[in-house]
Formats: sequence, structure tokens, C-alpha cells
Amino acid sequence: MSVWMGVDVGGTNIVCGAVNEDGVVLHALKRPTGAREGSAAVLDRIADMVREVAGRLGGDSVPAGVGVGIPGLVDPDAGISRNSTNLEWRDVPVARELERRLGVPVHIDNDVRMYIYGEAAFGAGRGSANVLGLTIGTGIAAAIVQDGRLLYGFKSMAGELGHGPVAGIDVPCGCGLTGCLETVASASGMVREAKRAIAAGRETVLKEWFPGDQLANLAAADLSRAMDAGDALATEILRRAGTLTGRELIPAVHLTSPEVVIIGGGGALAGERLLGPLREALMDGLLPDFRPDLRIKVAERGDDAGVVGSAMQARAKQLQK
Repeated sequence: MSVWMGVDVGGTNIVCGAVNEDGVVLHALKRPTGAREGSAAVLDRIADMVREVAGRLGGDSVPAGVGVGIPGLVDPDAGISRNSTNLEWRDVPVARELERRLGVPVHIDNDVRMYIYGEAAFGAGRGSANVLGLTIGTGIAAAIVQDGRLLYGFKSMAGELGHGPVAGIDVPCGCGLTGCLETVASASGMVREAKRAIAAGRETVLKEWFPGDQLANLAAADLSRAMDAGDALATEILRRAGTLTGRELIPAVHLTSPEVVIIGGGGALAGERLLGPLREALMDGLLPDFRPDLRIKVAERGDDAGVVGSAMQARAKQLQK
């Protein structure tokens, strides 16, 4: 049985799993990333995790290849992490270094692309050849699957949907622009909006739940909880985020004509609180012929999606050789 390793590297945790050709995760392992220790230490940790998971398969199991999803700008062909803010990496030769440590082929890619690729093939997009995926988390990013293949664009930079400027938004973004969608509609952006409103004197149950310095502990999940309690501010923030995201998706749907739009990441855990306004804004803005067959679905695979996508992309790349 051929097995590929998929690795999803985040700013906080690394998830590594052994995946078979049916997209089934046979064994998985999760460890802290330890990004502050530097790239060499993180790569050592990844290699150790791959070996440990391979050891759980029994015998002298050696993976056919390893796929690694990394946040930020990636050069998949060169195997280099060009710029990862979350990891504080710049021009790190990830594929070469891991191949040296492991002795098997290694393919790297952007983590969001790998997440959506996993969902498209073995999750919410299963059976669809054309998928548009969006992750809502610390930031907002997209990936596109056309005829079963990922769309990369020039310099592999396709998918930065979260950095489209939104009219009326003047919040500086970490990317250097102002008014990007993710400044108000990402999980961290929604929390930031809540804190700004509270600082401006807005009444909300969140002030009771997080008095004084405890406000620093406010998370996106608390906004959902407050909305369920009838809180006007939380309701406004979540609905606005959904509406703005839906509007930004309109030209993306018109350009790519997907069968399904998949919404994933931590922000998707808000469910219909966020997805209801998103769906309404998107459908209202689409040309009528796009509406009847378009499905909008929540990602299904959780942590597995990035692992499966990375492993299956490594498999696909090897089969192309």
C-alpha cells in the first residue's frame, strides 16, 4: 500500500499525517510549531514527526513522498518558502532541507491551497471539478480548483482575496494596504472591531463577560455566543463580515464559475450567523444564470484538510514526473 505524508504547518501547531490514495488519514500527530526557535529547528521537528508517524504504520514503512503546506508566499517549483509572516521565514529552501533529512521526495505549497485542495477532492467539494474555496481565520485567503487542478497564477500568488480594499473601511492591514477585507471580516478582524466599538463606548454583553483587562481574551467564538444571547454589537459585526465577504466573492465567482464555494477556517465555525449574510449577499450580486446550481458549503475535514491536500498534491506531482 502506497502512503504519502501530509504536513500542515501553522504559526502555532504542525499537523502531520499518513494518507492513503483514497484520502484516508491513517495516523496523525500534532505538535507545537516553535517558530521562534528558527527554521532549522522547525524543519527538524517536521522530519521527526514524519518519521514517528511512519513508524506507527508498522514494519519499515517509508512514505512515497511528503507534501508540506506552509503559510505565506511559496515557490512550489523551487521548493522555497519565499515569505511567511507567521513563521518569520524568508527564502527558506524547505523541500531541499527536508529531502536531505528524510531521503524521500518533498513537495511544498501554500497552506490554504492545500487545505482547499483536500476539501475539493475528499471533503465538501467531493465530486466537483471546479471549486472556489475561502478560509476565514487570522486572515482571509482563497484557492481555486479548475477541472480538478489548482490554479496558481504568476509567481504562484493567486488567491489573495482577503486583500481587496473595501469601500468605507480605513483600517490599516498588516500587508501594508488600508481597508482590506480581512481587517474587518477575518476572525481576528471581527475581534478587533468588537474591541474598537467597546473602546468607543458601545454597550454590549461582551463588556460584562470580559471586564477590564480581560477583554484581551476575547475570541471570535465569543461573538457567536454573544449573538446567540441577542447582543446587538456581536450580531452587527458577524452579519457585516458575512455581507462584505459575500460581496467580495461575487467577482471571484463570475471569473471562475465554480460548482461549489467552500468556506473553511475558524471563522466558518460561526455557521449561519456568518454564512447566512454571506450567502445572501453573494447570491443577490450574481448574474441570474450563476445562481441555480451554485452550492455554498462549510468545509468538512477540519485539521485533516491541509494534511490530505498536501499529501495528495505530493502524490499528483510525483505521478506527473
